Amino acid sequence: MNQPSTLRLERPTRQIARITFANPPVNLVIPESVVTLHRIVTELGEDPDVQVVIFDSEVPDYFINHFDAAAADDLPEPEHQGDNPVWTDMVLRLSKAPYISIAAIRGRTRGGGNELALACDLRYASREKALFGQPEVGIGMVPGGGGAQRLPRTIGRDRALEAILTSADYGADLAERWGWVTRTLPDAELDAFVDATAARLASFDRQALASAKAMVNRVTLPPDAELVTAYGEFEESMTRPGFLARAAGIGALVADQGLDVEYRLGEYIGLANQAPEPPQDATPDR
Repeated sequence: MNQPSTLRLERPTRQIARITFANPPVNLVIPESVVTLHRIVTELGEDPDVQVVIFDSEVPDYFINHFDAAAADDLPEPEHQGDNPVWTDMVLRLSKAPYISIAAIRGRTRGGGNELALACDLRYASREKALFGQPEVGIGMVPGGGGAQRLPRTIGRDRALEAILTSADYGADLAERWGWVTRTLPDAELDAFVDATAARLASFDRQALASAKAMVNRVTLPPDAELVTAYGEFEESMTRPGFLARAAGIGALVADQGLDVEYRLGEYIGLANQAPEPPQDATPDR
């Protein structure tokens, strides 16, 4: 029996599509998610009726989480030599698509999930429940899905360095002040605001929307080659001793603490990396 898809596509109107992520309990991105998302993003880009695409989640406390590194070997290789990796190709297509993409963010949004949100045109977040992070460096690897290319262009070099290098979790209020998201709203108002924005955009001329987006893209998007190179560096970083040791340490924490590790991943990454200091009065070996 095949596993149900982690993604659901709905068309509330002819002009609006909704992609809902559902991979409980913590909404990890798995190879099926990547392949299915690539297909949906591509097909919607070829649909002459679609003007707005909304991304959301049905898993409480999680928008879209980081990639399941244990399943990295199951990602399909590019079909032809010279093709982009499937994740890279998907986020490039999304950021350049003729429709307007909106991330309705409620819950934890880390790693690949944050990179997907950054590839969207508009990001609206729950003030009480949204949380953001780019945790790869703390686990001994590097971002590979556009985080290191898009985040500096979004929040500035020094803030991006802090977020990427510390691998910490960031709340919605600070994310809004930094420009990480378009705006935050009270959680009870988020869905209605996103739906109203989508309906407004869907009432506009499709060609005008797509042309205006393309104009802004020309002066804001990183070169495609930077994302392709980053994905190769991400793959290589997963073979290093630093990642292998830290992945084992995080695995041990998960075995001991369960799902609390995913709830407070930024905090646990720091704990896993900071070895306890020896007592100050310890007598050195002779």
